[in-house]
Amino acid sequence: MGPVARVVALAAVSIAFAVWGETTPVLAGSQRGGSPLPHLPVFRDVAQARGVDFVHTNGASADRYFPEIMGSGGLFFDFDNDGWLDLFLVDGGSFADPAVAQRARHRLYRNRGHGTFQDVTAASGIRHREYGMGACAGDVDNDGLIDLYITNVGHNLLYHNAGGGRFTEVPKAGGAEGGTWSTSCAFLDIDRDGDLDLFVTNYVDAQHGNNEFCGVSGPPPIRDYCHPLIYPPLTSALYRNTGRGTFEDISASSGVGRHRGNGLGVAVSDIDEDGWPDVFVANDSMPNFLFHNERNGTFSEIAALAGVAVAADGKARAGMGTAFADFADSGRPGLIVTNHETEMHSLFLNLGARLFADETVHSGIGPVTRPYVGFGVAFVDYDNDTHLDIAIANGNVMANAGLLRAGATYGQRNLLLRNTRGRFVDTKDAAGPGFSGALVSRALAAGDIDNDGDLDLLITNNGAAANLLLNDGGNAANAILVRAVGEASNRSAVGTRLVMTVGQRRLQREVQSGSSYLGQNDLRVHFGLGQAALAERLEIRWPNGAVELIQNVAANQIITVQEGKGIVNRTPFVH
Repeated sequence: MGPVARVVALAAVSIAFAVWGETTPVLAGSQRGGSPLPHLPVFRDVAQARGVDFVHTNGASADRYFPEIMGSGGLFFDFDNDGWLDLFLVDGGSFADPAVAQRARHRLYRNRGHGTFQDVTAASGIRHREYGMGACAGDVDNDGLIDLYITNVGHNLLYHNAGGGRFTEVPKAGGAEGGTWSTSCAFLDIDRDGDLDLFVTNYVDAQHGNNEFCGVSGPPPIRDYCHPLIYPPLTSALYRNTGRGTFEDISASSGVGRHRGNGLGVAVSDIDEDGWPDVFVANDSMPNFLFHNERNGTFSEIAALAGVAVAADGKARAGMGTAFADFADSGRPGLIVTNHETEMHSLFLNLGARLFADETVHSGIGPVTRPYVGFGVAFVDYDNDTHLDIAIANGNVMANAGLLRAGATYGQRNLLLRNTRGRFVDTKDAAGPGFSGALVSRALAAGDIDNDGDLDLLITNNGAAANLLLNDGGNAANAILVRAVGEASNRSAVGTRLVMTVGQRRLQREVQSGSSYLGQNDLRVHFGLGQAALAERLEIRWPNGAVELIQNVAANQIITVQEGKGIVNRTPFVH
């Protein structure tokens, strides 16, 4: 894009965004842009009641080892293929106390059905090896069973799903073990050969033997966790699937390994609709990366040219969590990045031609998020009204926040931002008790745990119990869940783009691994339909480029779509 075209595009973005807001249809019975609906859904924490008793071990110590404050991760995935969403939670450990380190263990919970869970960790074969951070899941060997990858401070782990509730550890993570401080990860098919490759973000060189003093020198001295710029940045890693369930490190040859950053979040999408997956990395206090897939095994870093390296003021932000989604119904994936307090979380609108515009303030995101330190994030249509809302996990990174900055708090309120005519509004008390507490939250994942047609949330908290937030009332409006199964494409169908036509609306979604922060959402794709009884069309573009069309899909069901075969299974929602 030349200079003149770029200026014209930037000048047009506010008009485009405003037009989207003005033309967004109002659903029957709603008051979009006005006061919240009396019957808006609410969230309540059902973790203990549903059998999820995980408490994160951060090993917090007077030595303030940096990793202590950054975890933990978690994800939704259906590891036993029974149609019910299971969950996995990553535990940390301790650098200061070997006894605490020994007590740490990851937890695998099997969904018994209807959203109640059983701890099956002991029988699963999954073991805690090193200080844990995050996880992602995908069918690495295309055997129909989803596998699990765990990131650590140290060596990462790959667990092969052997079926029957059992996982086997793959030696040296199948060639993807790393060995530094890894954070978020995402599976993707970079070369469209039908095998899932793997992208891993690495943070900073601040392992056990490299612990600087930070805080207030005193008297008396008050030690706190260091700023990431105290430590050397690391490069992210890209691993190519060999086709045998193992990986080859192509970080250097792909170009990804030439760029050092403080990588925390990763999100994958086809930003320019050329059919190939691109990768965004949220860097903490350094410019972000956007790796464009050059379709020959290499990537070009274009974040500055695309307008997503820094914020509108030209300054880098403390990027942590991130996600792609078509929140503006433009047919192109936009981008969100969570940042530190006083910075505002960033929202970027995709203008096409590999160019984004910073819509942080115009969209309403900026003023609402300014007081918070953001981590996990997800685009979710929580009220099934067809518009993508935003859920954000917040929590400070300074244990002595109140002493170091007036008004700062360690625990913070999480946010649910409702999409109202192109602007995002804080739901505050209307979100229910699940969003009312002050927590030190980290990962956030979305999925329908009880198959009732609305999205529930998993939120992890540093050094505390995890929250499982049940959506009460989202299914008052209609929805469809789509489970995509690849054949020529990767079995998990990661990278599949779905466009659903509902009346005059075209709703675009993707099957995505990774995103948020240290976690992953349900691989099934959720479409809120509002009051519509059916979707007139469902267009599916598989990762290998094949396109299918399905017509007249009835609302309120889970459909399984198999590549080349259309709908192979229909399951009504549970009510």
